[in-house]
Amino acid sequence: MKVSFTLAELSAQLNVPVRPGVGAAYNTPVDEIIIDGLATLENASATKLSFLSNPRYSQQLSTCQAGAVIIHPDLAGNTQLPCLLSSSPYVTYAKASQLFAAAIAQHTRSADGQTGVHASAVISPDAVLGKDVCIGPHAVIEAGVNIGDGSCIGPGCFVGARAKIGNHCVMYANATVYHEVVLGDRVIVHASAVLGADGFGFAFDGQRSVKIAQLGSVRIGSDVEIGAGSSIDRGALDDTVIGDGVKIDNQVQIGHNCIVGDHTVICGCSALAGSTRIGRYCVIGGGVGITGHLSITDRVTISAMSMVTQSITKPGLYSSGTLLQESAQWKRNVVTLGKLSELSRTVRNIQRQLDQDSLPPSGNDYDEHRRD
Repeated sequence: MKVSFTLAELSAQLNVPVRPGVGAAYNTPVDEIIIDGLATLENASATKLSFLSNPRYSQQLSTCQAGAVIIHPDLAGNTQLPCLLSSSPYVTYAKASQLFAAAIAQHTRSADGQTGVHASAVISPDAVLGKDVCIGPHAVIEAGVNIGDGSCIGPGCFVGARAKIGNHCVMYANATVYHEVVLGDRVIVHASAVLGADGFGFAFDGQRSVKIAQLGSVRIGSDVEIGAGSSIDRGALDDTVIGDGVKIDNQVQIGHNCIVGDHTVICGCSALAGSTRIGRYCVIGGGVGITGHLSITDRVTISAMSMVTQSITKPGLYSSGTLLQESAQWKRNVVTLGKLSELSRTVRNIQRQLDQDSLPPSGNDYDEHRRD
């Protein structure tokens, strides 16, 4: 399904100024330039909008065939193409992508008649559905559920008893929201994500593990996106809390009673053990493991594949693990790592001896030296 905007419309909706094309080849008025999609500088055609956010790709402007390009004003002199001038081209590109996605979704829903409730959906009589709600095939909505205006529950989804879904949320196919979980507005839950499963809590009595009932819930803020196959466990007593604007990638595990601050980003395959507290505006790289009961302050970035075993109290970039290298070199380094403790003792002994050798002469020797 194609949708289109004029370049003048895009300029208005993205709130950035437009510069017409330079030269006779670009004399079409901006309110007549039709843009029907986004594309890279390398592959864009005359009806596509492209963008330049990294100056390293500036050389591609000379051969770009796009209808227009989003570009920083300082770099606009490098092209004759019509330009949308933005101090943050990548952010403007992101907003443009949302415009096209929203338009495509609206056309699709209108064309396919996907508003309303599918005949195969199972909905409790006391569930409350807002205006313009879409419930897909074979979805199950249990008792006491409240779904806000404009939200779409995809095929095969499950929404447990007394759960609350905010306005304009989207749950993709087979996503699961357990009982009493709360989602804010404009939350996106991708396919097969699970929100509110039991936290991993057991007490060992000497012979077996005794399950601790998980009596808390999960509270998701507004403008949150949760990737496919990710799991957010409900709290044991208090709730697991995900703040506003948090973005969670695919295959992420968030344990019970975790708290994730506003606008934090958690990349794929990361895992947060129970009762982890992460601040605002943090970035957790792919494959990061965080052990339980730790606190991470605001504006911390943790690089991919790191293992976090202690709290972080200062903003900044943190890393652990070893970088990729040839296998033979890696094996030699591992052998050396195994000897670090012994080497450290040797260095300390040497340092101790050097410190003793550097001491001033004894009192008698000093007196003798003065008499000399």
